[in-house]
Amino acid sequence: MDLTVAVIAKECLPGRVKTRLSPPLTPERAASLAQLSLSRTLETVRRLPVRNRLLVMDGTPAAADAEYFTVVPQSSGGLDERLAAICDAATGPLLIVGMDTPQFSADDVAPLLQDWSTQATPHDAWMGPATDGGFWAIALRRPVGDLIRGVPMSTETTGASQLARLSAAGLSVGILPELRDMDHFSDALEIAAEIPGSGFAHAVDEAALQVRGCSPTAGAAR
Repeated sequence: MDLTVAVIAKECLPGRVKTRLSPPLTPERAASLAQLSLSRTLETVRRLPVRNRLLVMDGTPAAADAEYFTVVPQSSGGLDERLAAICDAATGPLLIVGMDTPQFSADDVAPLLQDWSTQATPHDAWMGPATDGGFWAIALRRPVGDLIRGVPMSTETTGASQLARLSAAGLSVGILPELRDMDHFSDALEIAAEIPGSGFAHAVDEAALQVRGCSPTAGAAR
């Protein structure tokens, strides 16, 4: 379908990505979980029946991650400015997703794809709320950067503020399922439980064993 999906992401280098995972994780293990999250997200996007796929990257992606994506650098500025820049560069319907929801699946965006595949489109925009008050996805049929620019990011009311901005512009907004972002290790544990048997869940299990093994209680027991 005539839709561009843009994944906004950061190169998964220790000490530069998912820093709130360490402690309890080492920076290296935190970066490894971030990479697994990103790769799983990209694989999901590859399976979507869309026309264009963008990897909007801060840094250099792994060769495997760039496959079937057009890689473009992120613009400068805060997150609102970087999201707005993606919108301003788009020439048609646009869906932006982050790299922090490895549990994201095609089913989560099925309502959007069904809605925008029909000639009668009741929604001008879609949002995917996050459990921390933000949003994991935002989609605009007619992308305009000013619909995002200036919205305070990374707060408990970011999602509500963004929804209010879209509604104030007269847009009809559909709501996608709520997902949990991987901000802290407790989030990673919750997400892993949602996708048992995955490579991400296996890596989280290994990380949890390391955390327990390094805890003072575990050390005293030995």
